[in-house]
Amino acid sequence: MATVTHKAVESTERTVSTDADVAFAPASAQRLLIFGGIALIAGGMLFGDIFAVFVLHQNGRQTGEALLAAAQAVSAGNASAMKDIFGNIGGLLENRGTKVDAHVHMTDAGYLALLLALVQPYVALSQRRKKLLANLFVAGGILLPVGIFLIHYVGLAYSPFPVIGWGSVLADSAGALLIVALTGQAWGFWNYLQRGAGVSEPELPRDRTWAGRALLTGGTVLLLLGFLYGAWYAGMDLYSHEARETQILNTMLDRAISSQSNSAVSVGDYGSLAAERAIKIAAHSHVIEFGLLAMLLSFVQPYVYLGEVWKRRWVMVLLAGSVTLPVFVLLEVRLGLLAGGIADLGGLLVIVALGGMLVGVLRHGGRLDAAAGSLG
Repeated sequence: MATVTHKAVESTERTVSTDADVAFAPASAQRLLIFGGIALIAGGMLFGDIFAVFVLHQNGRQTGEALLAAAQAVSAGNASAMKDIFGNIGGLLENRGTKVDAHVHMTDAGYLALLLALVQPYVALSQRRKKLLANLFVAGGILLPVGIFLIHYVGLAYSPFPVIGWGSVLADSAGALLIVALTGQAWGFWNYLQRGAGVSEPELPRDRTWAGRALLTGGTVLLLLGFLYGAWYAGMDLYSHEARETQILNTMLDRAISSQSNSAVSVGDYGSLAAERAIKIAAHSHVIEFGLLAMLLSFVQPYVYLGEVWKRRWVMVLLAGSVTLPVFVLLEVRLGLLAGGIADLGGLLVIVALGGMLVGVLRHGGRLDAAAGSLG
């Protein structure tokens, strides 16, 4: 009985491997989208970790100091200083906002690339056109966050437009590439729905391994927890935060106008409120993103050419980091920078796991290329 079961498992694995090999051919769009998607997600998360450590907290401190200086300038009736201070605050917010946007756009482009890889069997286009669209998408996914990142540093220097700099031009052009690629993919999917012809590769192989099932189950649980926490935050904290923000700003303005010297208290309260709100929103969004990532990765496990032991290790590392990061982000309100450091370590675990899976994808592609070269 055990021998029969073992042979059945070997037969299933051999069938899965054959299907994966056909769909993962050197000229396939699926290979490029899977590799590009995992690389974009890992790169976006690495950039996000670097930003959190070296920019986020320093930027928040400088914004608080500038806001306090603005309140003091209002109290002194110094209009010129007010103009300079608010210009400085605008620069700080742009510096932070462009980096957050670059991080988010890169990771989201990676998620979308993995999703597109899953639907390639249902895109009724020629392999050449599908690979062209995949190249356009990956190029846009790289150039878009680069352009967003450069907006703050390039500004309007040497730009022929009065309000649009070269960084924005690059970002908008990359966005246009993504739109063209997605429009082409949608056209191919429409052709499939209309005719059901033109599909040149098999459907994705069904992965029944422990790694695939653990990722799918863990991702579903993370998504559920993220939605539940988001609903709890919206019902319990969201409106109270908005009311507190209005009250603090009114108090700050009243004290500044009446020349009271304790504006620092209001500025501190406002900073604490902003930090609490940002922490809870970040925990909510990160746990949902990691759940989606785990679910997408569960479908690409047939293309990760690693031993079963290593695949299990990378899955456990990824799920551990996916839980650690949002939990300790949430605990930053109580534990401060200690929780922030542990959260960054959780993000690093996810990045390491993605790197391990990316190596497995590269090995799978290299194995196929080597076999094709030996046949040639």
